[in-house]
Amino acid sequence: MNDLDLDSLLGAEDDEGPRRKGRGSRVNRARSRRRQRRQRRKGFVAFFVAMVIIVGVLGVGGYYGYQWVRDMAVAEDYAGPGTGEVIVEIKDGQSAGDVAQTLVEQGVVASERAFVNAIDAAGKTGSLQPGQYKLRKGMAAVVAVPLLDPKLRLQTTLTIREGLRLSQILQQLSTATGKPVTVFQKAAKDAESLELPAYAKGRLEGFAFPATYEISPKSTPDEILASMVARFSEAAEQADLVAGAKKVGRTPLEIVTIASIVQAESGNVRDMAKVARVIYNRLNRDPEMKLQMDSTVMYGLNKFGIAATHEELKSKSPYNTYARLGLPPGPIGNPGDHAIEAALNPAKGNWLFFVTTDPKRGITKFTDSETEFFKLAEEFNKNHGAG
Repeated sequence: MNDLDLDSLLGAEDDEGPRRKGRGSRVNRARSRRRQRRQRRKGFVAFFVAMVIIVGVLGVGGYYGYQWVRDMAVAEDYAGPGTGEVIVEIKDGQSAGDVAQTLVEQGVVASERAFVNAIDAAGKTGSLQPGQYKLRKGMAAVVAVPLLDPKLRLQTTLTIREGLRLSQILQQLSTATGKPVTVFQKAAKDAESLELPAYAKGRLEGFAFPATYEISPKSTPDEILASMVARFSEAAEQADLVAGAKKVGRTPLEIVTIASIVQAESGNVRDMAKVARVIYNRLNRDPEMKLQMDSTVMYGLNKFGIAATHEELKSKSPYNTYARLGLPPGPIGNPGDHAIEAALNPAKGNWLFFVTTDPKRGITKFTDSETEFFKLAEEFNKNHGAG
């Protein structure tokens, strides 16, 4: 075989090679496509299985979620208006949830959720106010909500007017609360629980401040009287009573005592500063004059009236300022803020006498002349029907 033949043979083999390679490539591509199709089928199956699992989980979760929502929305509740009577107290700062818990504990509503749903639906979540309310046991929540209206709070409004004696105040408190007056009398002696100021020397007279009070059924006598003392302390602070007493050369107790006399002797507010001035002029006179106030005499005798009789003026009581110099041992009543202000800031004047010549109209006249005083006394007797 010559070289040409060898080359031809070799060339023939080379020419066939590429053709063989082309067929192999096509086979490989076909195999690749089959593998891809198998992988896609497996991926689809896996995706399908995953979706089935997810849908199943969501279905189970959705069922239980629905059950939970339904249980929350349809809370355990009583039916009807309930029975009996329950006093429920809402404390300051309590939320609807706090109140719901209290209602459940006292057997008013069946569940906290029932009450919260009911008050939310009524739009009254923000209207709850501290106080005591009368409800019933076993009430439907929607029936309980309207009974917590602030207008239905169980409170007694009591106004204590200026100048009343402690004995009168205690009787009024007894009447308003239905509690025996003896329990108030006992509470009035507990200076520590009442938190009386030290200068009161343990006596409540003069420190049961006249004002309007809201009294709940559960308030104890101690609590009620303590609130009156607290109100006095507020008034004393506003008037700067302790420092003011020092400026006029008196003790705080003497100021309250003067204020109580001013309250008892004044026909109206506009005369209070003048009455106070008469008291100071008599106390500061050299030699000191007796106050000669009928109101103090009547207090010492535990009587009421605007003019003491000759027999009453002979009283041995330490409150008889016709017989004794100086102020009585303590207040003869419970003065208001106007009288306290007058005691701290008496009017300017030289008056030594005053007479309420017309008690019905509250007309009081002042003078520094004893002769004029007797004339005013005659005018009083005429108007009072005694002359």
